[in-house]
Formats: sequence, structure tokens, C-alpha cells
Amino acid sequence: MIKICLSLTAAAVLTFSAPVASEAADGPKYAGIVVDAKTGNILYSENADSLRYPASLTKMMTLYLVFEALEAGKIRLDTKVPVSENAAKEPPSKLGLKVGGSFTVEQGILALVTRSANDASTALGEFIGGSESRFAQMMTNKARQLGMTRTTYRNANGLPNTAQMTTARDQARLGIALRQHFPQYYGYFSTRSFKYGKQVIGNHNRLLGAVRGVDGIKTGFTRAAGFNLVTSAQADGRSVVGVVLGGTSGGARDAQMRKLIGAYLPKASRRGKGTMIEEPGVAEVAESEIRPVVAMKPVTAATTTTASGDLPVNGPLPGARYEESAVETAFAAPTKKSAAIAAAEGTLDAQAEKLGAVAIPRPAPEYMPETETASATTIVDDVTTASTGGKPGWVIQIGVSPTKQMAMDLLQSAQVKGGKVLRSATPFAIAINNGGAQVYRARFGGFDNQKLAINACNQLKKKGMNCWASLQ
Repeated sequence: MIKICLSLTAAAVLTFSAPVASEAADGPKYAGIVVDAKTGNILYSENADSLRYPASLTKMMTLYLVFEALEAGKIRLDTKVPVSENAAKEPPSKLGLKVGGSFTVEQGILALVTRSANDASTALGEFIGGSESRFAQMMTNKARQLGMTRTTYRNANGLPNTAQMTTARDQARLGIALRQHFPQYYGYFSTRSFKYGKQVIGNHNRLLGAVRGVDGIKTGFTRAAGFNLVTSAQADGRSVVGVVLGGTSGGARDAQMRKLIGAYLPKASRRGKGTMIEEPGVAEVAESEIRPVVAMKPVTAATTTTASGDLPVNGPLPGARYEESAVETAFAAPTKKSAAIAAAEGTLDAQAEKLGAVAIPRPAPEYMPETETASATTIVDDVTTASTGGKPGWVIQIGVSPTKQMAMDLLQSAQVKGGKVLRSATPFAIAINNGGAQVYRARFGGFDNQKLAINACNQLKKKGMNCWASLQ
């Protein structure tokens, strides 16, 4: 089930230019991998199990835990995240958050995806974990659950820390897990820009819209790490996730990824369900002793022993610089403290209780009558060739998404998980106006009566999916 943990029997046939150095002081070392996201087969690898600094790729795990908290109903997209002094003082790239201020979870997601904002990332980590150090424990614990055997986190943003390391293989696993486990939120990674206050913030990922099939995921840079990139690409029924670590420049990194996607996406399989990485349960607290999930296939010894190309343990270079901002700012590697969040808005659980967030996207009784009169526009996508959007009858709703694509991705994921329960149902999405913003309801139609719709919902709930039935 977890083929990307196996030995590299499908090493690259093509040779790409990559920087190689014997010492950390000589500069970052290259590592790369391309994984078939439908089968888990390794299509290309070079130094895939050697330790490297993740830089801002760290925020992929921060977002994984944010999405997990959203899915569990602990927070909502409009939940306010308080800004601590520790978060506000983080160096660029950043939003420029002020101590005592706040931002919404959704703004934080967009800030991490586009600008890779360090202050927002730290604030989200403190809010979810209670402190930055505790959140880092949760991140490392989740990495082990996902089979990322050589990754250790010490902060939520990727700022230089000697102990914070990863591998290309581990980052590929995380990229695939984000797409597989959270299709309803994965669309955020394709955001080109978003507006925060008077700022219009563009995405650092230059391959979005420039390389066919690319839909995310994340860039990163420190002087010690080099230029890093995790990329997801889907086209012609094929799907891959590629990782480039230790690029000598943003342009060289992007060019390398273009070559990898161009060479290996056509070689990926059109078959496979894309379920190689088992979805772990929500970790309520960080464990003092981190253990892998028993249900996951054991990894080979080759993935747990020291790799020959590992970086030395002396850590980041002095004066390491962070991120691809317009003006890069030099700074010394900070000393992190385990600062607890001020109780202005209470603990995370208290905040969730105050919001009434017991399910995502809202409380889900078995039957919820439609009372809204918002204009509903049926949207038909590749998921289906027909829609019951305008036909009276019973439907089940599995979620609400901020974009059409995210709604359709959610429907596709539900079809895979639902199996025969949804075999004869018709997926569709409807756009509604919600307080001046357009959102999309992900629904399945074609149920002849209330009992059939409720029975289908009950089956989906047993599979861990939120759902409610309504008369359309």
C-alpha cells in the first residue's frame, strides 16, 4: 500500500544537472524524486533519502494540521487566530501582523500558500498546538504517522533550526497525503494571489499556470537549504508529485522541475486509486514518545539508517537568509521559546465550543430542510455528465467549498470512499451567495425518498464523512 517507502528500484534513467558538495559550507546539496501519485511507484530519484533542510516546505505540514483541525470541527475558516509577540516578531516573508491583532484561518491558509508568511504560520501553530514547541511535536508525530521516517520539525514555518530536517521522499509523501486526505482544501494550493488589507499577494510558485497540469504545492528557500519545491501535476488521467531540494536558484529549481514533470508525467499510470498513504487519526495531543502507526506497512531499513548524502549536523550556515521576498533580509538563526498563547480568546477547544463547531462545514443532522432562497446555479464538471440541480427530489450534501474545483474534488473523494453507496447517485455542485461571497455546495442527487437519502448519509458517516439529507 505504501510503495514510496520501498527501495529505489526505479531510479532515474535520465540525468539532470544538480549541484553536489562534500560539505555543508560548500552550499546546498541537490535531492529529487518523482512519484506516481496513483500507484506509489518511484519514477525518478536522486539522493531521495538524504537529509536536507526543508525551509518553507515546513508549512505543508503546518497546513496539514490546520486542515485536520478544520475537518475535526475544532476550527472554521472564519475562526479568528490571535497574534502573539512571538509570531509578530518573525522575520520576512511575513504579513506584518501586529501583536494583539488577529486574522482568520482562511487568511492564514492563503498567506502560507502564497507569500509563505512566517508570522501567520507561527500564529496558526501556536493557536492549534497551544505553543510553538508543542505544535512542532504534533508536526513530528504526524510525520511519523504518515510514514515520513526521517523528518523532524522544530517550528511551524521552516526558519533555520539545526534539528529540523527532512528528505525528498518524505516531502513527496506529504504532498500526496495533502491531496488525498484533504481534497476539499487542496485547491488552496493553486491560488495565484489573494488580497489582505491593501496588499495583493502573489504566489511564489512560478510553475502555476506555466506548466500544463501543475496545481501546486509549495516553494521554500534558505541559504542552507537552497531553493526547494514540491509540485503536483495532473493531466490526461495521470498524476505525479515531484520534489526538488537544494536548487542553486529559483530559476534553476523551476527549470529542473519542468524537466522532471515533462519527462515523467507521461510515464505515470492512468490506473490506480491513489490510496497508498493511509489517513491517520487526529492527534489530540503530542505524545512524549513518538511512535509510528501500527496499521501502516513497516518501512525498510534503508529508509531509517543514515544516508551517505546526509548534511552534517553543524546546522544552517551563519546568516542564513529566508524566502523569496522582493528584498531578502539577512538574520541570525533565532532561538525559539515555547511561548503559550495569551488567553484572549480562550483555548482552542473553548473557541471551538463558542463557535459551535461540531462538524464541518456546519452541524449535520440527518435531515436539514432547505430554507435559503439564494440563487442556485448548477455546475456540471467532469465528475458527471448530468445533474439533478434543477430536479425536485432528495439529495445529500457532504460539504461546502469556497471554489467550484474544491467542491468537485470533494465529490470525487466521496465517490471513492462511498463506493456502492453512491454508485447510482449523481454528483453536482450548486453556487450560492453566502453573505456576499459565493460558495459551492457539494451534493449527490437521485434519491427517490427521504429514507434512501438518510440511509446513504448514515453509511457515509460510518466512513468518516459528514453528510446530511434534504429535500431539494
